[in-house]
Amino acid sequence: MNRSSWLHWPRTLFTRLAVILFVGLALAQTLSVWLTMKERDQTMTNVMMGYIGRDVVSSVALLDHLPPDERAQWLPRLARRSYEFVLGPGVPGLPVDADLSARVAQSVTDGIGKHYPLTVNAVPSGSERLQIHLKLSDGMPLTIDMRPMSGVPLSRWLPLVLTLQLIVLAACCWFAVRLATRPLKQLALAADTLGPDLKAERLPETGPSEVARAARAFNAMQDRIATYMTERMQILAAISHDLQTPITRMRLRVDTMDNEAEAAKLRQDLQEMEALVKEGVTYARTMHGTTEVPRRIDPDALFDSLVCDYVDAGQDVALNGRFDHSLMLRPQALRRIIGNLVDNALKFGGAAQIDITASPDGEATVSVLDRGPGIPAEALETVFEPFYRLEGSRNRQTGGTGLGLAIARQLALAMDATLTLHNRAGGGLEARLTLRKLRES
Repeated sequence: MNRSSWLHWPRTLFTRLAVILFVGLALAQTLSVWLTMKERDQTMTNVMMGYIGRDVVSSVALLDHLPPDERAQWLPRLARRSYEFVLGPGVPGLPVDADLSARVAQSVTDGIGKHYPLTVNAVPSGSERLQIHLKLSDGMPLTIDMRPMSGVPLSRWLPLVLTLQLIVLAACCWFAVRLATRPLKQLALAADTLGPDLKAERLPETGPSEVARAARAFNAMQDRIATYMTERMQILAAISHDLQTPITRMRLRVDTMDNEAEAAKLRQDLQEMEALVKEGVTYARTMHGTTEVPRRIDPDALFDSLVCDYVDAGQDVALNGRFDHSLMLRPQALRRIIGNLVDNALKFGGAAQIDITASPDGEATVSVLDRGPGIPAEALETVFEPFYRLEGSRNRQTGGTGLGLAIARQLALAMDATLTLHNRAGGGLEARLTLRKLRES
């Protein structure tokens, strides 16, 4: 078990900073209150020692000057919260060993010990208690029964004030951390929404200098990436355009060749070159993002039309399931994705089946199924890489440029959809396209 799991350390930066600040301030506040109360108790104890010494001297002097028959009447008047006077020898006990009792005994001894010989002993009880024994001038025994108190009791409102103070500290910590982490959250959100179209919402270049600088750097990075992608697409488009002319000339020359067998081979090579150039340009455009604007369409009509086209061409394509409601999406991109998946299913399985599953919350799943050789589990993600073709059951002899799945994945990302591949039980492949949040609110 590592240290982080043992501490159950929060995962979010907001929670971590809030916990650190709150715990630190709470500990500092607790230490401050403890030191204040400690100093308060010591100060009040020193004041009480002087007060007890003076008050006991006055009380004993008064009792000594009163007639013996009037002394008992004065005892309740002379009693205090921490001590009282008793006419009598008191209770014997053990020597005083408590610090506070010793200080009280010393304070009383310093006040009246010069005039009245006295003895001090601790009295066994549940709390700290001592008795001071002396005799008045006429020989009458007098006992001072004392229960020393350290400091003074807390006011009733003090715990409430401290609790409110702690709540204010917690609120300030929450606000400060939220203010500090909000730009990071906005930056992460902007990075997550930066899709292939490079049209994520720009960050506001306001706030503290560090935050504004980070926002400017992110916006500048987004602009540079968009510029690089545009330049790459323009270069590929220019290459494609420039290659069309020599390919056309080569095709014309092939048509005039006398050797028909060699002409057919060259004609096939030229067709592959032309297809590769077109697919490369298409892939570059999908990497840069599609310019198609989402609009509300009838997806059932789109899929019916797509399947009918394949059936009219003599292909074995079936459709199961319906959406039964309109959707906001990019129809040309969706048609291109499903078309590429169906073409692969027909190429490797001889037949394709399209299953549609729609949920009430607006999400939908479109699965293109075949009974072909499938794909090794370790290559289910690798096949989405551009120009990647398997050497096994799906080898180069089957044709293709290795860009069909890469284009489909990029178009799916541009539509905020997910495209994955799964091997089917019993053989075959399932290409699963998950469309999310497609209904208008």
